[in-house]
Amino acid sequence: MSEERPLSLAKNPDPDPEPEPGGHPGAGPGPETADRPDTPDTPGMAVSSSAARYEPDAAAGRGRPAGRFWSVRRAPAALVALVVLLCAAVLLYDIASVRAERPVGAWRRRLAEELSTRTLDDPWVITGAVLAVLAGAWLITLALTPGLRGLLPMRRESPLLRAGIERRAAGVVLHDRALQVPGVRTVRVRVGRRRIRVWAQAHFRDLHEVRADLDAVLETGIAGLGLAGAPALTVQVRRPKG
Repeated sequence: MSEERPLSLAKNPDPDPEPEPGGHPGAGPGPETADRPDTPDTPGMAVSSSAARYEPDAAAGRGRPAGRFWSVRRAPAALVALVVLLCAAVLLYDIASVRAERPVGAWRRRLAEELSTRTLDDPWVITGAVLAVLAGAWLITLALTPGLRGLLPMRRESPLLRAGIERRAAGVVLHDRALQVPGVRTVRVRVGRRRIRVWAQAHFRDLHEVRADLDAVLETGIAGLGLAGAPALTVQVRRPKG
């Protein structure tokens, strides 16, 4: 297995908030921050937030391309196979009975009569058509989408090895790193496929200093995850009321 190369991340702030001069050392221009007044849903709370996007540099993108993992769809495949098998078995049994000079099954007579007498605007015909369309759309969606939304692909540097990490596990790693920042009281991390959102409460220290330290710690944590795609990062720091 080839030696894993560290991921170097460059920070490109989002243009939405107002920029704040300075930032944590070694990161270039500091992340953009905004102080917002108290809001009705969070009265009495000072807020410091920053939004930054981390992109891998050219050296980090030399690995093999890694797409999303595809689900094997065992349950839908087994269900469709079971239904087809039962229908084929019943039809084959009735055909064999007819070949053996036995009467045709009553269900086949009833089905033939219904199909020959019911019109296209019949409620039962419309209901059956809608169910068939929904089932077909469901199967096509399963066939064309990868699934496994909770599994994030990691950088692939070997054709024989492919790795991934669950979003929940990635959130636990970043949560533990964020709690190591001095002044952080509680942290909530939500890891998406394209963006990582972090909400923290600081019970001492300046909010901007806590946010800057969180940016640095989370930057290192995201690099350590070794993800194939660099997610955007949003950090929000609040002061608990009272």
